[in-house]
Amino acid sequence: GQARADVFERLLPSLPLLAPLDVYSAMRAGMAQLPDGETLTDALLLIAAPAVLTPALLRLRRGEAPIAPDSRTDHAADMLRMLGGRVASPALTKALDTYLVTVCDHGLNASTFATRVVASTQAGLTSSVLAGLGALKGPLHGGAPGPVIEMLDAIQAHGDAAGWLRNEIAQGRRIMGFGHRIYRVRDPRADVLKAVVRQLGGEGETGRRLAFAETVEQTALEVLRIAKPQRSLQTNVEFYTALVLQAAGFPPQAFSNVFAAGRVAGWIAHAREQQTTGRLIRPQSRYIGPVPDLVA
Repeated sequence: GQARADVFERLLPSLPLLAPLDVYSAMRAGMAQLPDGETLTDALLLIAAPAVLTPALLRLRRGEAPIAPDSRTDHAADMLRMLGGRVASPALTKALDTYLVTVCDHGLNASTFATRVVASTQAGLTSSVLAGLGALKGPLHGGAPGPVIEMLDAIQAHGDAAGWLRNEIAQGRRIMGFGHRIYRVRDPRADVLKAVVRQLGGEGETGRRLAFAETVEQTALEVLRIAKPQRSLQTNVEFYTALVLQAAGFPPQAFSNVFAAGRVAGWIAHAREQQTTGRLIRPQSRYIGPVPDLVA
């Protein structure tokens, strides 16, 4: 809790300068100002930073003043309070906390590998985490939950889920929220987050959104099975992430920020582990292109 207060105090003067940037770039620029050390204090500041910067930047973009952290409050609860200006319900707090824990680590994914590569040079934790943030921004990794909302909105406006999905596939476009680089079965994290959305649902907007998303999910799975029978494209973590974060009050452009708020703890654990080995990650490469004609 104290780390959140320290981050806010350190970075508050620079927030008005960062606010005009997109919210993800602004968060990265803010975190780049933190000490590039290797201590527990340095690690805690980095873990706290996305949870503090994201609500503050979103409020500034709405013309509202940032809200200071409450060091006595739990991490997820304080993040929601700083975003909305009031104490969130226990159900919503539990939902965000479950999401942050669910995504905190997931093997040697692109952003974690980038973090470990930089950590292997004996760079500091901030440098290592910034590498992870750069990788997380891409739509093939952490940038997908926002487009899931755009997809659901587009399908709802179109009125024909199967027709819309078939057209996207015919145009060579990716169906967001489906498929995974490792999993050939359903991403188990999707079920965790689907259960979270169901607990938030009821008869309100979140419940209606969930019912529509479930219909789209089943239609997409069938369309993908027919269109790409050679591949097993199942629901991944991003599909229901989008609904959790939307219910929590975060706009789609900030979804990657919240992903980073969860994943940063895992990055730091990997970075510290890599630093203790003292070994530089240096893969070999082999040229397999055409042999140049060196004869004049």
